[in-house]
Amino acid sequence: MNKLKIIFVSLSIAMITNLSFGQSATSLLQSMDAIMSAPKDKEAKVKMILKDRSGKEKVREAIMKQKGQYHKLYRYSYPEKQVGTATLSLPDDIIWLYMPAFNKAVKVTLLSKSQAFTGTDFSYEDMSGTSYSERFTPKILTSSDDKIYQLELMPKSMRSKYSKIIVYLDKTNLYPVKMEYFNKDKTYFKYADYTYKKQGKYWYAEQVIMNDISKEHSTEIFLTEIIFDQGLDESEFTVENLKPLK
Repeated sequence: MNKLKIIFVSLSIAMITNLSFGQSATSLLQSMDAIMSAPKDKEAKVKMILKDRSGKEKVREAIMKQKGQYHKLYRYSYPEKQVGTATLSLPDDIIWLYMPAFNKAVKVTLLSKSQAFTGTDFSYEDMSGTSYSERFTPKILTSSDDKIYQLELMPKSMRSKYSKIIVYLDKTNLYPVKMEYFNKDKTYFKYADYTYKKQGKYWYAEQVIMNDISKEHSTEIFLTEIIFDQGLDESEFTVENLKPLK
């Protein structure tokens, strides 16, 4: 009888501990989301550097505007063949792509969302405005590093191109410093390194480098001249406004 009691108590403690860890993981992921979407709006110049296995680089530039969590616009300004190309992210995980050659905006399909974001090492899913806590179920992993929380994110939807993502969170400020991505075959195939900077009351990812291990290719995104809370109007984030004014 005593053995049964011990077993029952041990199982109860294990269940409570797992529940506590589950709640903590959810709270940590929600805190990360809150930091990433804290500004009411933001605008910045974006520089993208694409580098292949031989070290050859391609440079792109764009203007990025975002209002709240779900409205995000990228409009390319360099090189010349990319000028005018734009992407628009809207609520309910909707993404539109405008390409000057076709002179119209097209809605990005579920299949296309797993593809490369305008030729970079980021996917449309990576660039989605939908929060990580909405898309993934988190779990805390054991880590000996006193400065980092390590979370395992499992997708809530089978539509995700990932089987899981491992996130490394700065324990002090709760922003991501690294993410490791595993594909549907559960193979670790790419990772992103983040450099965060504080401007005023907001932390933001000044630099993100996505490395595709299998392709030996990387994309660096660097933000400059960032402006927060200038009162961007939602009318800027419409499909009609994707087409540049002449």
